Amino acid sequence: MPVNAPSVVLIGGGPRTAGLLERLAANRPELLAGPLQIHVVEPHTPGAGRIWRYEQHSGLMLNSAAADVTMFTDASVQCEGPAVEGPGLADWAAGVMDGSIADVPELAPELRRQLAALTGSTFPTRQLQSVYLEWFFRRSVAALGPDVTVTVHRNTASAVERVQDEPEHSGLEQGRQQGAPEQGPERYRVRLAGGAVLHADVVIASLGHTDSLPDAESAAWAGFAARHGAFHAAPSYTTDVDYAPLAAGQDVIVSGMGLAFVDLLVLLMEGRGGRFEELPDGGLRYLPSGAEPRLWAGSRRGVPYHSKITSTLRGDAAAEPAFFTADAVAALLDAPGELDFRDQLWPLIAKDAGYAYYRELFTGYPGRVRIGWQEFAERFSAAQWYSQDRQRLVTESVPDAELHLDLERLDHPFAGRVFAGHADVQAAVAAYIGRDLELRTGPDHSETLALFISLLKSYMDLGRLVPSERLNARSQRDVQGWWHGFFSFVDSGPPPRRLREMLAIHQAGLLQFIGPGLEIEAAEYSGRFVARSAQSGLTVSAPALIEARLPAPSVARSANPLLRQLHTSGLGTEQQLLTADGTHATGRLLVSAHNELISPVGEWRERLFGVGPGTSGWGAGAFARPGSNAAPFRENDALARRILNLLSGSNNGQDSNEQADSEPANIGQAVPQAAAGGKDPS
Repeated sequence: MPVNAPSVVLIGGGPRTAGLLERLAANRPELLAGPLQIHVVEPHTPGAGRIWRYEQHSGLMLNSAAADVTMFTDASVQCEGPAVEGPGLADWAAGVMDGSIADVPELAPELRRQLAALTGSTFPTRQLQSVYLEWFFRRSVAALGPDVTVTVHRNTASAVERVQDEPEHSGLEQGRQQGAPEQGPERYRVRLAGGAVLHADVVIASLGHTDSLPDAESAAWAGFAARHGAFHAAPSYTTDVDYAPLAAGQDVIVSGMGLAFVDLLVLLMEGRGGRFEELPDGGLRYLPSGAEPRLWAGSRRGVPYHSKITSTLRGDAAAEPAFFTADAVAALLDAPGELDFRDQLWPLIAKDAGYAYYRELFTGYPGRVRIGWQEFAERFSAAQWYSQDRQRLVTESVPDAELHLDLERLDHPFAGRVFAGHADVQAAVAAYIGRDLELRTGPDHSETLALFISLLKSYMDLGRLVPSERLNARSQRDVQGWWHGFFSFVDSGPPPRRLREMLAIHQAGLLQFIGPGLEIEAAEYSGRFVARSAQSGLTVSAPALIEARLPAPSVARSANPLLRQLHTSGLGTEQQLLTADGTHATGRLLVSAHNELISPVGEWRERLFGVGPGTSGWGAGAFARPGSNAAPFRENDALARRILNLLSGSNNGQDSNEQADSEPANIGQAVPQAAAGGKDPS
């Protein structure tokens, strides 16, 4: 590799980085001639990264069916770069089995069994997804061509520092402010925890979900647990927590009933030797091993996330959005001032969701409605979502009130309900889970699938249609908070089997429900945690508390040394939102619309980028459904083209191989293959 070849350092080697490499390969023939050096800094196996690493419990599953997972930027993606067709997870599995995809390491027998049984509707294990992601990473590296060297450093980045290149620049080189004159390209040094130094023309922080140091409340609970010999697990990726101190039969309070809670059930039930038995009626019976603790679970809503949907549409095919459209949003953007999500955008999203829901109900189940779809659609289109006209239309047209779409009731299913005691709470939550499974997996309620598709489309389109900087501060908080939470609750829940298992564990007496509006305190007088729900009337005391959720992003309190260094050095900063009630830090790394880091005083780092869920960008995941014009693929393409355009005029980088580093595997056009069982021999 020539010493003056430009160099790119990608910090983090998970699926988002793999997608960026694929886009660099696809766009490089058009935008950048000559050699290129790429460094990927990732302590885990590249492609999978930490979250999707092979080395986790074999029973943990994706919450997406195999047919809904791809890493390829297909022809549906609206981007400048060329489409690259390739197999999604389901087709990849079929190709591995029939031998048409051969560049896969020898797999453990259990994975071969999973591959043989996989269909498009299967919810695969994370271990299987890990192998797919590692394969995609290797494929993306190979596609870069023979004059691109990719070096993987199984290490952690600890710092990024600016390098002074221009002789006329003195002191610390300033970043580019919007509209400021060009001062010459910045270059960087990336310091690794192992002592190596990488020199880079461009740096991309693609860190995925990172841990944060406990907030004040979690830290106080940890201190309480330490003083009293209790157990406390702060928010974290569930599989990284050591639950060994939890004794068999011990009462444990669990705060949160989302996906982290679902994983927790796997680890503490099947993970401790329990097993499920299929029943003739389609239900499950849980057979305990005797090693399990007893869980008491609650949350704000008091119910778990909704099941993923396995039904199919019966009525008219899903159509493009009718109200939350590019034209409608453009009209709003043409007006001066900032947009308000709740007042201006959410009613359009809600109306599209309602239109899709009722179209499927009217065209798929005409016996359940009183008028024809065309009449309903015309009257519905003329009414505002939050209007008496819309409510009157639905009441007159749909006789069964249970089929009326009420998004507020969907968001807060137990709002206003008064419970009669412990038994009433248990029956109500179990009935809610059972009804959810009936609606989402049975053959007779595909209107829930139409709702799912519409919300998913709006979730993906929001970042495409609305520049985040045009939202007022309250709305940016709403999008990152309420909207993301509501979408996750309705559309991003667990596979149906996990809810069937939840009911079986409940029936076995190892899972009890506390109810909505969960409140927790640490009782010094007893040395135990106390959980209560004022709405349900339940109070539970236990010597253990698990906060079952991922930690909120926080640059200032990050457990990742690089994020903290970016903050303390002034190269980056946390996003701050100024609202009527003061300034609020979102905890996210502040980036521009082009993913450039922004300093505390508003400087743009032209060659230092941040992507992923911990940034102020829209952050729409790393992989997606095939044929869905997926947001992460659009973002990857735009960023890859921006990087290549920057490098096309900067073939003056010094040799980034000058560091003494005993850890990297210079893989050129190949990545170390995973051995049987997914272990990396390095």
